Amino acid sequence: MDFQALIVEERREVLRVVLNRPERQNSINDVLLAELHAVLDLAERSPHLRIVTLAATGPVFCSGMDFESASRNGSNRDDIAARGGEAFFDLLHRITTVPRLVVSLVDGRVTGGGVGLVAAGDLVYATPASTFGLPEALWGLLPCCVLPFLIRRTGFQPAYAMTLSTLSVPAGQAERFHLVDEVADDPAPALRRLASRLTKFDESTVGAAKRYFGDLCFPAEQQRRVAVAEFSRLMSSPAVQHRIAAFASHQRLPWEAR
Repeated sequence: MDFQALIVEERREVLRVVLNRPERQNSINDVLLAELHAVLDLAERSPHLRIVTLAATGPVFCSGMDFESASRNGSNRDDIAARGGEAFFDLLHRITTVPRLVVSLVDGRVTGGGVGLVAAGDLVYATPASTFGLPEALWGLLPCCVLPFLIRRTGFQPAYAMTLSTLSVPAGQAERFHLVDEVADDPAPALRRLASRLTKFDESTVGAAKRYFGDLCFPAEQQRRVAVAEFSRLMSSPAVQHRIAAFASHQRLPWEAR
């Protein structure tokens, strides 16, 4: 398969996936969502692949929703917003259930839906220069689809504080509340240790562990219904649409577009 938004490479037991839309700050659009599903399909079909790593080109790991794509939605905004929320939630949920270890290698800024990609994964290694933020409230939105996965990792208060403050947190602070598992200038040694350990037990154990831990959480379908409904409601607001369009067309920040 030819990828437009990703660089994909197999290295022994590791499937290396790199978000490759630096000109759009590795933002999330329909193409990126479809291609991430495709690499998870590839990982599931290949018994020798134990780990999927997610990295990115450029100084931004992922900036969340592609506002340019969102501003072109036109009519039927309710339906389009609901479908977009469902597609994103479904990808995050799949990351939590795919029977492979998904490891984010973060070096740079992560915002919005990018925090969801990181939080849904199994392990996160970040460089000291990395930051994590949820700026959705500035646009009149909430990180609806991100929060079930972020709360699962960090607990309630860190996710709540990130949502309401909209301030980015540095890698060290993110490590303290468990959004990041390890801060290191170079994640390669930790990744090698992890790969070596995974080859010592049965391939099916990762999938079994993810299923069992998933059963200990609130039902995913209930979370999906609540998250998608709220995202659709907020995205359909004329004020939110105006701010997104102003940013996509003129790079005006939300508080400048009122």
